Amino acid sequence: MSFDRSRDSMPEETKWRLEDIFETTDAWEKEFSELSLLIPEVNRLREDLLVSADSLLSGLRLIDEASLKGERLFVFARMGRDQDNTDPLFQSLTERIASLLTDLSSALSWFEPLILSCPEEKIIGYLSEKEELGIYRHNIEDIIRSKPHVLSEKEERLLSMAGDFAGGAETIFTMLNNADMRFPSFTDSSGKEEELSHARYLNIMRNRDRETRKTAYETYYGEYKKFTNTITATYSTSVKKDIFYARARGFDSSLESALFKDNIPVSVYDGLIDAVHENISTLHRYMGLRKKLLGVDKLNMYDIYVPLVSDVKEEYTYERAKKTVIEALAPLGKDYVETVKEAFSSHWIDVYENTGKTSGAYSWGVYGVHPYMLLNHSDDLESMFTVAHEMGHSMHTYYSNMNQPYATAGYSIFVAEIASTVNEILLTKYLLNKTSDRKMRAYLLNHFIDQIRTTVIRQTMFAEFEKIVHEMAEKGEPLTSRALCDIYGKLNSFYHGQHMEPDDTISYEWSRIPHFYGAFYVYKYATGFSCAAAIVRRIENGGLEDYRRFLSAGGSDYPLEILKIAGIDLKQAISECMAEFGAAVSELEELLLG
Repeated sequence: MSFDRSRDSMPEETKWRLEDIFETTDAWEKEFSELSLLIPEVNRLREDLLVSADSLLSGLRLIDEASLKGERLFVFARMGRDQDNTDPLFQSLTERIASLLTDLSSALSWFEPLILSCPEEKIIGYLSEKEELGIYRHNIEDIIRSKPHVLSEKEERLLSMAGDFAGGAETIFTMLNNADMRFPSFTDSSGKEEELSHARYLNIMRNRDRETRKTAYETYYGEYKKFTNTITATYSTSVKKDIFYARARGFDSSLESALFKDNIPVSVYDGLIDAVHENISTLHRYMGLRKKLLGVDKLNMYDIYVPLVSDVKEEYTYERAKKTVIEALAPLGKDYVETVKEAFSSHWIDVYENTGKTSGAYSWGVYGVHPYMLLNHSDDLESMFTVAHEMGHSMHTYYSNMNQPYATAGYSIFVAEIASTVNEILLTKYLLNKTSDRKMRAYLLNHFIDQIRTTVIRQTMFAEFEKIVHEMAEKGEPLTSRALCDIYGKLNSFYHGQHMEPDDTISYEWSRIPHFYGAFYVYKYATGFSCAAAIVRRIENGGLEDYRRFLSAGGSDYPLEILKIAGIDLKQAISECMAEFGAAVSELEELLLG
């Protein structure tokens, strides 16, 4: 689009309508005042919350009321700021509600300790006595489930005080990685000096010129090598922090501790690694295909991001992207598609970049109002996939909110990426079915293959690295730079196979991964994509209603139970995803090599 990038110049039909949350800022101010008055009432609930089933019900309803008001106020203010971060009004609203939410959190700090201090049979009795309390059963039983890992009041206070510096390792790494490290410029193969940064690195790795990629790769990791002792000490401290909290709370391992919140057994984590190991030869075959198609004698790690199919230029204006996404999502049913159309036509979406707008894309919203989507559409294929992806999040939220009470509408991160990935896979399959151009088909297959490689296989390799490192530390083995690099280097060689040239440089890659400071998180990317692929296969074979029930389940149960609603067996889903990966590699090989 060719127009001034100021917010006011954006066409109204391309902007979201925050007035659906609050018609005016005066209405926002009124609700802000109401929440301010509610907070003391919430704090006083501790005095008689557990006197009877009736007092428990009225108290939980008051907590819901305060929490929902807080969410409404924050979402409105923050999205208002995101649409133009230079707007002083929304800057102010965001700061004010953030402060008030801190007060609300403090006023509720007694809630879980009070529930845990009460005899379990008394709480369960209340839940059975009062039918209306049924919507709170799962959340209360989940609090009770944590009781073996909750310490005395004095010990909990000590752990809480430790929290002030427990995140220090992550903060130090973030400052080093994003503020203090300065990547030197490098000279590309034509003699031109190029700047290097985190943002530019991946784009350079897609450059067709191999010497440029190699120089950038060695320059980039050379900076991490310089700081290897500092980063090793930082990461080692983070791992020891994980172990400290796990042991303090009586868990057998830091992995068990991390999985506890979602009620995920360690066997699921191990099963993911085992399933990928069993199918790893497929990735090795893809590396062999990549080596052959790039025409190199030796395949290196700086060769794995460059597209195998180049010069595919297809414009997807927002109007074309909308039409294509609507058609691609037809397998999800008429009412699903009608709601998608409503999202496109009823100001749920903020489409284009403008001055001061937050970058990237997201889906967000608040219970009782339709979801919202922030985009920065660029009229290319990736932007269209982003539309499909964020629409998946929005529709998951829409169905959860429509079918669940506020108490159980929010769904776990473990399942959060499934609906968005279902939409991306459906879009991929739709485009593959529609195109007769061999080059475009190969491009789409390559895109799909690299999605599985990076989201399922690579994240599983990360997950295995975290598991090995934490187990070493739990045995008292030192986490030296050499030890960490050896572990990572061996894993990288195992995952990429015989076609990948051994490379000491890639052994330092662990030192640049910020997700490692939130231990045992990345495996959820792999399980989420695998489940999405399995759901698409089930939809193609008549499993749509199961998926719709999954979308409507919200957070009414634990993630693995909600996956059962969709008919998903996790280990089978991972194996089938890897099989689909193999089929895509075979077809790409046939298309490009004949």
